[in-house]
Amino acid sequence: MAIGLRISEQRRAAEDGLIARASRLPVANIGDVMNRMQAMRGGFLCYGGRKTIVGHALTVKARQGDNLFLHRAIDLARPGDVIVCDGAGDMVNALAGDLMIGHAVSRGVGALVIDGAVRDIAQLRDMDIGVWARGTTPGGPWKDGPGEIGYPVACGGQVVMTDDLIAADEDGIVVIPSAAAAEVIAAAEAHAAKENETTAAIAKGGWDRSWVTKTLAEKGLGS
Repeated sequence: MAIGLRISEQRRAAEDGLIARASRLPVANIGDVMNRMQAMRGGFLCYGGRKTIVGHALTVKARQGDNLFLHRAIDLARPGDVIVCDGAGDMVNALAGDLMIGHAVSRGVGALVIDGAVRDIAQLRDMDIGVWARGTTPGGPWKDGPGEIGYPVACGGQVVMTDDLIAADEDGIVVIPSAAAAEVIAAAEAHAAKENETTAAIAKGGWDRSWVTKTLAEKGLGS
């Protein structure tokens, strides 16, 4: 198969336990424990009925304004998958609309993350699926290719590989490399527990602020 015109259907087994644990965590906490290096850049908006999602990535690389390979990816996706589409940030043609995404719902797809545009947003907000995209346009897509499925893509400034874990909510999207997923989720659970303690301390007016003055003192400010 030629680069730019190829499909890989090789997948790892689903990690349902990790997905369930990650689903209970704020996406920001997951991103924090990866040294704040794995979040897709801001600007993605949440258009679907689901506002939070965690699932395995199925990657798609689309020619700008063309959704042939995105159509095929929906047909190949496993239930719960997050289809991550590198559309090069193009906003001229929508890569998906209500018919296509309705088909994804019927296939059990968990979410679509599209580095590009969507349309029919009045319908999307009532669908049982997550949809994150750069924005909207009424312009429809072409369906000629080329494209790729199952190979590494760049989306929102992050490299995404099929079977990485994708966690998204209304704050945005983080990418959890599959090889580190168990370690990351365990660290995020501990981080979330610590933040819950801080929240409780704030509610009681007892948040320890000594770290602020200590940090400033280390920079030569204050005593």
